[in-house]
Amino acid sequence: MTHKKASIVLLDESLRQNPQALKDWIKAQARQLGFSDCGIARPDTCDQIPHLQQYLDDGFHADMDYLAANLSIRANPALLVPNTRSIICVRMDYLAEAPPHRYVPHEPNQAIIARYARGRDYHKVVRGRLKQLARLIEEQIGPFESRPFADSAPIFEKALAEKSGLGWTGKHTLLINKKAGSFFFLGELFTSLDLPFDEPATAHCGSCSACLDICPTQAIVAPYRLDARKCIAYLTIEYQGIIPEEFRKPIGNRVFGCDDCQLICPWNGFAQLSKEDDFKARHNLNQVTLLELWQWSEQEFLSKTEGSAIRRTGYQGFMRNVAIGLGNADFDPAIIAALQHSQHDEVVQVHVDWAIQQQQLKMQAD
Repeated sequence: MTHKKASIVLLDESLRQNPQALKDWIKAQARQLGFSDCGIARPDTCDQIPHLQQYLDDGFHADMDYLAANLSIRANPALLVPNTRSIICVRMDYLAEAPPHRYVPHEPNQAIIARYARGRDYHKVVRGRLKQLARLIEEQIGPFESRPFADSAPIFEKALAEKSGLGWTGKHTLLINKKAGSFFFLGELFTSLDLPFDEPATAHCGSCSACLDICPTQAIVAPYRLDARKCIAYLTIEYQGIIPEEFRKPIGNRVFGCDDCQLICPWNGFAQLSKEDDFKARHNLNQVTLLELWQWSEQEFLSKTEGSAIRRTGYQGFMRNVAIGLGNADFDPAIIAALQHSQHDEVVQVHVDWAIQQQQLKMQAD
């Protein structure tokens, strides 16, 4: 028993006195906790401010005004968490089933929910694992300051991940890893540890323009430039108002988010399946029909999206999206009948009226 305690103390001292050894140990622990990869970034992202300012000046942020706030904190992460000296960046694969190597359209009467949102809310999963990682480190070297994040603060997440070597920002503005594509979540553990920084990843998009070409609404207006006002992910998740008519047909049957620019990306031929049960589709959300979703009451929506990112839209926002999907679906008299029994708010009703009109036009065409 005494010998065992002595060996633990020796391990603690060796890690405290050897930053590289501690870094290697942390990376090993991160992988054991289920993270797909781990890197260490310098807490400095001031080089991103000019790009963000141009994005804001162009109006590409739509009504996401929070992006214009806390610019000094975004530039200097140490202002968010004082005494931050290094940031442990992680990524976690989330695919529960293999997607097609190239984009294949779904059945028009089937609802499409972005793959990241079909299981449990990733914010809770990633932050929870980062807290576990912090506890493991503290058990080995003693107290230190830390704070976990997962898309939950004014942080340049992709820039930090890129600086830590986890991947490069693709032309669709998502992070891509050479060995794992882009179907993964990001997280950060701000720490007071003096850890050696990793080398930034290099870009490998080359001359490929597949993501720009496939975007249904042409929201990727130029390589590395995304106009949220046109983006289906923004329109179906963040935006709460009446979706402009010009985007309703291109939205198709996507009721929460859009994966098209990822599905077409050649690098996702290397996408890895997740080992996390939490990311498996719940309530048949990987193959549910639009009509099934339209039948959901608000209570059923709240029940079946408990602990899910889909809650972000709210019930009426989700029904608005489903209504658009029903308008774009193949003609079915059952769809018209279901839409005519709508009992939703005024915003949803605008889309219901449009959907009924679309179905009637298809009926006349037949």
